This record gives sequence, structure tokens and C-alpha cells, in this order.
Amino acid sequence: MNPIDLMKRPAAYACGYENAPAEAQRYAKKLCWAYNQTSPEDTKKRRAILRELLGTYHPLTNIESDFRCDYGFNIHVHGLAVINYNCVILDTSPVHIGAGAFIAPGVCLACSGHSVDPEQRSHGIGTSAPITLENDVWIGANATVCGGVTIGAGSVIGAGSVVIHDIPAGVVAASVKEIVLCLLAVEKADTRRRPARQGKAAQRTDHDKMPHGPHSPCRFDRGTAGGRMDIFERLSADGETVLDDRLSRRPRSS
Repeated sequence: MNPIDLMKRPAAYACGYENAPAEAQRYAKKLCWAYNQTSPEDTKKRRAILRELLGTYHPLTNIESDFRCDYGFNIHVHGLAVINYNCVILDTSPVHIGAGAFIAPGVCLACSGHSVDPEQRSHGIGTSAPITLENDVWIGANATVCGGVTIGAGSVIGAGSVVIHDIPAGVVAASVKEIVLCLLAVEKADTRRRPARQGKAAQRTDHDKMPHGPHSPCRFDRGTAGGRMDIFERLSADGETVLDDRLSRRPRSS
């Protein structure tokens, strides 16, 4: 099996750098460079380049400059796709982008990797696995999707996330760092002893002093401490954060 046939298979693989099709990569770099030099108003030329570069091109594919990819022939766009500035797709395996995809600035779809064994890595042993974005997926700014991942239809990936596992359909998923910090803050606040308060004031804790801006996970609930802890435990389970519409509902006070 020649290297390009291996790369086009919808399966993970490992190989040495000497097997990489260098000429195909040089051609892709040439096309990416040409695309990034075109005027935004030169729609005809930009479409022609994308049609030549991509394995599957759709007329509603809209890619902003700068755009980079390894080969291009492994990128398959199946409908409307809005790919914003500075997107990188390392398509050493097939990358399928479903209809209605929105990919924010700075996103990296990285099929390729290197051996975790240092000796193998120093000898140029690399790995690769396909990436699939099903229909109506939105990837937030500066997120990274690693090889072997499928993101289910309609799901949203939070800005700055690193996605290493499959994401189910119809959820909002984000990295856990901010969630964990918020959880620790809640635990610290809830362990302080304070005089009992009455009425609505009794429902408030020090957590209410924490920021609840549009990008803070704390905004999902300003109810009782128990309600918050239940929610944050679900958010941080298995090292992956999956948010859904239920988390935006505040628990009712008794």
C-alpha cells in the first residue's frame, strides 16, 4: 500500500517520516500560499484554489486567510462551512467537516501526532487518526481537536478547549480547568462557618461574590451550595466537561 492510500483510510496508523508524500505536501503548501495571497474580493480565484486543494469541495465553503493544511486531499467539506482566520488542519488522515460547520479563529484540527516513546520519536515515528465534525458543529476560538475524535451533530466546543475524546451530539463541551478552579473556590467558601441567615439571604454564600460573567462556569447556578456542588461534580466527571441546557436552569428554592 502506498503512503497516500494509507493516509486516506478511515483508520488510525503509525509510520516513519520517510514514508510521507513530500511532493503532495509541497503542492498543498503552494496552493495554501496562493490562496492566502488572493484578494477577499477575488471570489472566483479563491474558489478555484479550494476546489483544487480540498478532497471534497462544496460551493458554500468559506475559508478566511491565513489557512494552512498538510495535504488538502484529506479534507472533505460536505456543506456550508465557515472557517475563520488562522485555521490549521493537519490532515494526515481524513477530516470530514459536516454541513453547517462554524470554525472560529485559531482552531487546529490535528490528525497527526508523534510517538510518545522518545527513541521512536527521535527516529521519526508518527501517528495519525481521522477527525469528524458532524453537521452543525461549532468549534470555539483557539480550540484544538486531536486525531481520532468525532464531534456529534449540533455540538459546541468552548474556546481554548483541547478535545481528545469523542463528544456526543447536542452538547456544549469545554476544557475543565476553569470549572475545577471554580469548584475548589465553592468548596472553600462552603467550609467557612458563618452565622445563620434568614429568608433569601440564607440562600447566598461567598460563592455569590465570585465572577459570573458570560465566560464563567459559575454563571450556571446561583442557588444553594448543594445545588452548585451537584452541578460542578457533573461538569468535572471523567476529566471532561459536558454542559447541556439543564445546567442553565437555576434550582428552585424551597
